[in-house]
Amino acid sequence: MLLAQISDLHITPPGTLAYGRVDTAAFLARAIEALNALDPRPDAVLVTGDLVDAGGIEEYRHLRTLLDALGMPWRVLVGNHDDRDNLRAVFGDRPEFAGHDGFIQHAFDMGDVHVIALDTLDPGSGAGRLCAARLGWLEAQLDACRERPVLIGMHHPPVECGIGFMDDIRLAPDDSRALDTLLRRHPNVERIVCGHVHRAITARFGGTIVWCAPSTAHQVALQLKPDGPEAFVMEPPAFGLHLWRAGLGLVTHCVSVEQGGGPQPF
Repeated sequence: MLLAQISDLHITPPGTLAYGRVDTAAFLARAIEALNALDPRPDAVLVTGDLVDAGGIEEYRHLRTLLDALGMPWRVLVGNHDDRDNLRAVFGDRPEFAGHDGFIQHAFDMGDVHVIALDTLDPGSGAGRLCAARLGWLEAQLDACRERPVLIGMHHPPVECGIGFMDDIRLAPDDSRALDTLLRRHPNVERIVCGHVHRAITARFGGTIVWCAPSTAHQVALQLKPDGPEAFVMEPPAFGLHLWRAGLGLVTHCVSVEQGGGPQPF
């Protein structure tokens, strides 16, 4: 199994720029071109939230046109910049939107691996939530596949990363503790993959590993102090590749969209 992960696309209406400066659609188009050129190609792409910048219908229509250029199946989940109703209005024909108490969460199989996509959106807040209903759905999914490797996708990381203003809007601490308790009863969870922080970050949590993907466009400035200013930088965009093989387990690679003229032979 080879699962690609892109995150924090922040697509704006055609002809506009995020924050008045970043052409997020052009960056996403380059990421899609890089994904389509991979050999071997990923079996699927998981898009871990903040699909658009302001949750608008026009933004989602623009996004759908862009994602339809992917040469492999793709699945989306929501982040704090998303709007469930507007997303359903444009993407509602897709399998991600088949109910689950109004939340946009779903599960699917990729070879030996069971992939669970969670909804951590808390409308009106930049931070994330996993309420009792969402945690109960996750528990049922986990109980049904105890003998298989599991990868969980969610937008908000359940851990602090040391960047103060991002830690203020991570998954709510009480919900993180409940998730931690649940995951420790399911040691077959190989990875939690997140977005939100716009940086590649790895941490231990719940007896497994959390990996946050960079954005396909702008990155959050690396300021490891609690009072650092809210800022972004134009570090190179990147995406994740999660490889599962029997006997190898799950290995995560962080891949830059731009290859700098490579690959070149040694």
